Amino acid sequence: MCGIVGYIGTRQATEVCLAGLKRLEYRGYDSAGIAVIVDGELEVVKVVGKLAALADELEETPLDGTLGIGHTRWATHGKPSKANSHPHVSGDGRIALVHNGIIENYAELRDRLQEEGFEFASETDTEVIVHLVDRYYEGDLAAAFRRAVQDLEGAFAVGIVCADAPDQMIAARRFSPLVVGIGDGENWIASDMGAVREWTDQVYVIDDDEMAVITRDGIELTDLEGNPVAREPYTVPWPADAAEKGGHKHFMHKEIHEQPRAMRECLLGRLTDPEKAITLEGLNMTEEEIGSLRKVVFTACGTAFHAGLVGRFLMEKLARIPSECDLAAELRARDPVVLDDTLAIIVSQSGETADTLVALRELKEKGARVVSVVNVVDSSIARESDGWTAR
Repeated sequence: MCGIVGYIGTRQATEVCLAGLKRLEYRGYDSAGIAVIVDGELEVVKVVGKLAALADELEETPLDGTLGIGHTRWATHGKPSKANSHPHVSGDGRIALVHNGIIENYAELRDRLQEEGFEFASETDTEVIVHLVDRYYEGDLAAAFRRAVQDLEGAFAVGIVCADAPDQMIAARRFSPLVVGIGDGENWIASDMGAVREWTDQVYVIDDDEMAVITRDGIELTDLEGNPVAREPYTVPWPADAAEKGGHKHFMHKEIHEQPRAMRECLLGRLTDPEKAITLEGLNMTEEEIGSLRKVVFTACGTAFHAGLVGRFLMEKLARIPSECDLAAELRARDPVVLDDTLAIIVSQSGETADTLVALRELKEKGARVVSVVNVVDSSIARESDGWTAR
């Protein structure tokens, strides 16, 4: 899991990207980097370690430009190192790319590209993407990426800039979260809404196999074949300071101390009186459907998985429905048995957790009814569920 951010507008791109990355640091802290178009040239600064090290490096080597992309990394392919950190750059130094996800056929693509003369500077799967874009680039960055994506297998959310197109940024997604922030004379990309909420409450939530061509004054949404996509902007319902640490030492500390308030807000309007029915407005299940359930499967990752373990305990103790809880990353390999009238409860803070989204699709394909518990109401997991409730 990694975090990506990008900016095009009139502000200093390094300042915006750094601020956005700080809100995404929970997604990775092995290394970080920023690429900015400076006077028609692509300049890149990368470091090993946390974002504070990147901020220090940028103080020593400032990048003065208004178009840039940034990345904070959790290593999957290749050890934490400056060479393996993002952004990755084409051989001629004209194209830069940041990526969250995993390219499953990268080894095959790497061999093919090396046979064609492309030189690799890292051990990452991501570098094959930037070399593919470079391979197909003939003056149109969007067209080059559309052609490159035909070769890719796996998951990606990417941000791409090119020194030859200093007024354009490309973003695209498949199975990894991506939003485009909408501004006036400026626009953003990010792995989640919190990274851009300081500047805007209007975003496009990009769906799988969609891309955005972004300039200072506009955003063009298409599928990966170039067909236009119509979408209404989504209004982020929470204030800008909700994405901040609020005086806490770190986000984990904040979440621990917010639990009493979070529980009250979660129950507010849903559990009002012992004599009245519980209201779960987004569940989309009748009392008869709930009464006919034969099995409940909880699945999640990380701390959400531990919440699922509590849910399993309470479901069996209070509702007397057979229940189980799986780590989302392991559920697919287990090939779970889904009975008629099985309910899957998907738990994810972001609503974009990749392994959890895969588990959701597996259970849904097997015939389970899917309900999610998420923090982000318009996230991928919420949209793909039959019903949902937001904490």
